[in-house]
Amino acid sequence: MTIRFDGKVAIITGAGGGLGRSHALQLAKLGAKVVVNDLGGNVDGTGGSSAAADKVVAEIKAAGGQAIANGSSITDIKGVDNLVKQAMEAFGRIDLLVNNAGILRDKSFAKVSLEDFQLIVDVHLMGAVYVTKAVWPIMLEQNYGRIVMVTSGSGLFGNFGQTNYAAAKLGQVGLMNALKQEGRKYNIKVNTLAPIAATRMTESIMPPQALEALKPELVTPAVLFMLSEDAPTGAIITAGAGFFAAVKTIEAEGMLIRGAVSADDVAANWDKISDFSKHVTYESVNDGTSRVFKLLKG
Repeated sequence: MTIRFDGKVAIITGAGGGLGRSHALQLAKLGAKVVVNDLGGNVDGTGGSSAAADKVVAEIKAAGGQAIANGSSITDIKGVDNLVKQAMEAFGRIDLLVNNAGILRDKSFAKVSLEDFQLIVDVHLMGAVYVTKAVWPIMLEQNYGRIVMVTSGSGLFGNFGQTNYAAAKLGQVGLMNALKQEGRKYNIKVNTLAPIAATRMTESIMPPQALEALKPELVTPAVLFMLSEDAPTGAIITAGAGFFAAVKTIEAEGMLIRGAVSADDVAANWDKISDFSKHVTYESVNDGTSRVFKLLKG
């Protein structure tokens, strides 16, 4: 079965270039009507211009697709409301959302200012919250929605000099984990992309030979899959250079220490407590709590 998006309406934030542009072009090619959102700022979030979004819209229309541009900042609630209003006025529904927009303010934790930390959290985490919150009632009413959050290897595994970015990006995973529960009975599926790509945000830290291999176009297939009719929900997919891998949060099998427990008991049993050769995964936090109570009864 070929994945297509005929009749579907997609909002892609930060779609004026890089990954967002690639997602927008491919969605339009496969039949979606696309709202290209981009503030048009620099990598650090300064400045703004409608030129980037307008150019992507022109590309889509030249190829026979349908698209409109929107220049709202995803950190501005009124701007987000306008983004959703514009989409509804133009196309009458919203089926797909990719929370792609982002900026960087990299510095070691000792040097990063609280203002820069807050800004990154506002853009990456709260921006995703604002846009998702705005489209959520529409998707509930439609009994249909597909949402893609965008995390990062920095958030999943850590990276020097990106405490602000890592914290915000892992926050999107937590947002997904809760929303997959709330959206399930309404046919709203929420997944997360962990891209490995050469974009404006990464080209300065990647060797030249990696740039061609890490084209955004090689990430987009994962997004299209996560937006599709038969997509999973609650999945995290790493994608880059044609490589795709699912990522999960796992818990070691662990052990139950009965009676009065001391820190020395934990230290003495650390090898077993931290042995991941046997592990478990949970659908929700309730599964983890239930497991502990079952061990207590055993």
